[in-house]
Amino acid sequence: MKLLMFRADGGRRLGALRPGSEDEVVELSEFADLLALIDAGEPGLEEARKLASSAGARPISLQGLKLLAPLDPPRGNILAIGRNYRKHAAESGHTWNEPTDPPIIFTKAITSVTGPHDDIPVDPSVSEELDWEAELGVVIGRRGANISRDQALGYVFGYVAINDVSARDIQNGWGGQYFKGKSLDGSCPLGPWVVTKDEIPDPHNLRIVTRVNGEVRQNGTTANQIHRIPAQIAWYSHAGFQPGDLISSGTPAGTGMGYKGPGTWYLQHGDRVECEIEGIGVLANTVTTRKRRG
Repeated sequence: MKLLMFRADGGRRLGALRPGSEDEVVELSEFADLLALIDAGEPGLEEARKLASSAGARPISLQGLKLLAPLDPPRGNILAIGRNYRKHAAESGHTWNEPTDPPIIFTKAITSVTGPHDDIPVDPSVSEELDWEAELGVVIGRRGANISRDQALGYVFGYVAINDVSARDIQNGWGGQYFKGKSLDGSCPLGPWVVTKDEIPDPHNLRIVTRVNGEVRQNGTTANQIHRIPAQIAWYSHAGFQPGDLISSGTPAGTGMGYKGPGTWYLQHGDRVECEIEGIGVLANTVTTRKRRG
């Protein structure tokens, strides 16, 4: 099932794509939002499935619907891993010259989350090296701690596409400040929906593609992760999980940071960035030179 948040009548609504249809949404009015559905556990998910497939449900056309980030915010800071694909580790190693083991683990502020089709605001006085990173997101569905790798996937609720937009000048110039460089306000598109784990039996067999202004920049597969999702879940679980926690599991090669040709690949005002993950969908966002809030 594909679960999404959308705006209607001035409020936020939870919905699901109607089974067998990619352009019809059924509102799940029994739940305030996706976090409430996750908190309801398997009984809540079964109820959502019944509502989405009910003959009496009145579907809404997906076309023209204002989609929101499905988790805004997630339960806590986004948990993330750096250089988790060998070729990306190589391209970023030109900058930091650090080993890929042990893994680089950091968090992204919840205020970085933005919608799947929202503009990505950039203030040039803050950063001039804005980069893209298409990543598979993992949504945790159960509370737990000190989880073993062989049990880890049992704690997964579903999967989502993430663009881990990164301000490289901050990330490098501040001595490797991953949190600040990856937490600019409104810089983390998320969505377009969360796909429940039953629809993605193997999260390590998904194509990841990024296009900037129609040109393919990243073209990889989750099969090439160095540290796979069960390992990541096991590591993060030492701090304890809550339902609705979110993991961003790394990006393949092809980022702006790795470009060695003339000029720059870093994002500029008006650039259109599309991050697509097989089996999930596409994030499509335009970079705008402006402040997001305040």
